[in-house]
Amino acid sequence: MSNAERERVASFGRPEDGLLDASPWYRWGPYLSERAWGTVREDYSGDGTAWEAFPHDHARSRAYRWSEDGLGGICDAEQRLCFGLGLWNGEDPILKERIFGLTGNEGNHGEDAKEYWWYLDAVPSHAWMRWRYHYPQRAFPYEQLVSENRRRSREEPEFELLDTGAFDEDRYWIVEADYAKADPDDLRIRVRLTNTGPEAATLHVLPTVWFRNTWSWSSEDGPRPRLAAAGGATIGIEHEGLGPMVLQAAPGPDGATPRQVYCDNETNAERLFGSPSVTPFPKDGINDHVVHGAGTVNPEREGTKAAFWYQVTAQPGETVSLSLRLAPDADPSAFGPTFEKVLRQRRAEADAFYADLTPPGTTDEDAMIMRQGFAGMIWGKQFYNYDVAQWLKGDPAQPAPPPGRQHGRNAGWRHLDASDIMSMPDPWEYPWFAAWDSAFHAVALAHLDPAFAKYQLVLLCREWFQHPNGAIPAYEWAFEDLNPPVQAWAALQVYEIDGRRDLQFLTRVFSKLVLNFTWWVNREDADGRNLFQGGFLGLDNIGPIDRSHLPPGYRLEQSDATAWMAFYCLNLLEMARELARHNPALDDLVVKFLEHFALISEAMRTNDLWDEHDGFYYDMLRAPDGSSTPLRVRSMVGVIPLFASKALRQEDFDRVRRLSKGFAEMPAHHVLSRDGDTGLVAVGVAAHGRARRILPHLFDEDSFLSPYGLRALSRWHAEHPFSVELPGWTASVTYEPAESTTGMFGGNSNWRGPLWMPLNYLVLRTLEDYHANLGDAVKMEYPTGSGRQCTAGEIAEDLRQRMLSLYRRGPDGRRPAFGWVDRLQHDPNWRDNLLFYEYFHADNGAGLGAMHQTGWTGLLAELIARPSIGAQR
Repeated sequence: MSNAERERVASFGRPEDGLLDASPWYRWGPYLSERAWGTVREDYSGDGTAWEAFPHDHARSRAYRWSEDGLGGICDAEQRLCFGLGLWNGEDPILKERIFGLTGNEGNHGEDAKEYWWYLDAVPSHAWMRWRYHYPQRAFPYEQLVSENRRRSREEPEFELLDTGAFDEDRYWIVEADYAKADPDDLRIRVRLTNTGPEAATLHVLPTVWFRNTWSWSSEDGPRPRLAAAGGATIGIEHEGLGPMVLQAAPGPDGATPRQVYCDNETNAERLFGSPSVTPFPKDGINDHVVHGAGTVNPEREGTKAAFWYQVTAQPGETVSLSLRLAPDADPSAFGPTFEKVLRQRRAEADAFYADLTPPGTTDEDAMIMRQGFAGMIWGKQFYNYDVAQWLKGDPAQPAPPPGRQHGRNAGWRHLDASDIMSMPDPWEYPWFAAWDSAFHAVALAHLDPAFAKYQLVLLCREWFQHPNGAIPAYEWAFEDLNPPVQAWAALQVYEIDGRRDLQFLTRVFSKLVLNFTWWVNREDADGRNLFQGGFLGLDNIGPIDRSHLPPGYRLEQSDATAWMAFYCLNLLEMARELARHNPALDDLVVKFLEHFALISEAMRTNDLWDEHDGFYYDMLRAPDGSSTPLRVRSMVGVIPLFASKALRQEDFDRVRRLSKGFAEMPAHHVLSRDGDTGLVAVGVAAHGRARRILPHLFDEDSFLSPYGLRALSRWHAEHPFSVELPGWTASVTYEPAESTTGMFGGNSNWRGPLWMPLNYLVLRTLEDYHANLGDAVKMEYPTGSGRQCTAGEIAEDLRQRMLSLYRRGPDGRRPAFGWVDRLQHDPNWRDNLLFYEYFHADNGAGLGAMHQTGWTGLLAELIARPSIGAQR
């Protein structure tokens, strides 16, 4: 598998290296977020209301402290210099410089971007990338989007930009940005503009370059970077960390050289706070000059933010192009045939890269789904900058944060000091990491760029992320929350995809995960019974109560938390076993994790989490008086125990027996199957027929099995809602196939029925493991009640096909993920541009939640790149 792109990727270096120590091809990439406003990092409020403390209305005027954002932009790996697009249709009240969306409190279903853009293509080295945006020619309906969504109840759908009529009569611009590197530091940028409307229209296009503000926060005077006119259509760039650079612009379609406008990346304090600004040309100076004609750009043509100002008129259906170059020095011959040659070559290399990645026999449509899914994940690489101690303390040159901050959000994580490139769920909804999301991303990214995938898994275990007590931070909103511990599983998957050869990576991540496992055992097993807690564990709203905030004196023994720990045990056991082949000193850890798995599995077998009558696992609520109440909700909480299974060698059991300890016979209670020929013994939490009791629920089309995958909550609850009466309060659950109607975890509390990729994916891969262990001889009824008998491998393949059908165009020409939106389904300018949603309507497959390349839905691309056992037969 040798081609130009793979050779660039192969030079990444060791996963313990940072990007800056790696291949020079990673110096520039899509690390610039589509939104940085409203993040926790930029929140200096007294009450922790990040969205309200830094709303979209502040973004154009306020210098960011921790990161930057821009439209379809790029930056260097330390985000010192940024490039993005500014657009103005002549009608809007502001320049379009970043994506607009609703805050968590504005939307009737939580925060959500209210724009349409796509990440159409990318390769891991960022030598080729494509971005697309649809910009209305009418005034952008900011206020209408806010007011109508605020008016709507949780029972109503979200009000989207297409619903406003902004695109009626096809009055919009298609804006496409292509990035191609001639070499690691020489970027060619082509911006194509198509007028889809019925009349000639004019668009103001402002390719913009600026420095992240790193100078306003310290009382010390340090070197200030500088942008200045450098003769002709060239902006000179001076930064001591980057060396001299230039941004060159070719003439516009009319042959005119674009005007240059300059301001400073400084807060407009007068507009926001009624106090004097440090410069008459603040961050929104270009905006005010273009939109209002204000004298807010520097006539000396210098500053820390600058743009070329094109005014492009296009006829109906006409496409025009702009060309720019970001490089160390000016080249008068950079445009013309040389420019086009670079773009053609990089596009051809990208085609070759993805052709090599596509399995034989893959349809053109699946190849497109895979390529756009992977492209979105590459564009999801984001610069993440957060020094918690500095954030808590405040900056010397700025007002001190409120005193309550010292005891509020993330106050116990003062060691966390990040300045890294991370794989984000997406660059708008989550311009911050989430630990279990990152693990699933790594599995998909391993097909594209194994070293970067390893880097992501190692990174959260580095000393500047992992807590000294062993905890791994969950996500920026609350580092102390818990995500499912899937890092060991993901590390093994990446190790496998990369050819089972990088023992150094496995050793590095194993040692840190052992610390994390110990933290779980010591902190989340309240009374030492091997029954774990952990709170909501990423499963927002899955049950009738807020699992992270129980009534005083109550304790929740969680089926999923306990099963996740058994799953964690088995994956650490497999890592130890693999490493022990080369280092026998680790044999003891194989025994240790087998013992601990047996203890946890035994706790699930002998305590109250299993309901023999229902054939399902449930959470158990323990009251202060010692009484207990099972929460009989048929959700993924009771399916997760299926994941805790593994094929072990007989020699692993022999080691345990040689010790002659009390736990020596425990594994016998948890055997799924034995293979006398291979000596393999499959063990699992759901042994002794329990898996066979759970699977009929899972495969029932009136329960979990949807035409598009597996529901998060059984459809059985539509006719059988669950409720529980406890002293002073009542809690209930009913089936909701789409957005949740309760805000238990804020606006995006959506686990009461929809389809989610990560657990669907784990079920599929678990079924493959079952097939590997049980073979063709063991069959199950699938779907339940159909009378059809299938192997576990055949069921895994059917589930894969259901999941992929979300994005395949059906016989009616519609992609289920695009739901009822006819323009997305049929319009040639829209229908093949894929949005990878956060989750999906459980009954019709419509995409919901975050809608711009949400990372773990990229697992669909992984399912195409690495088909299931059933597909390979």
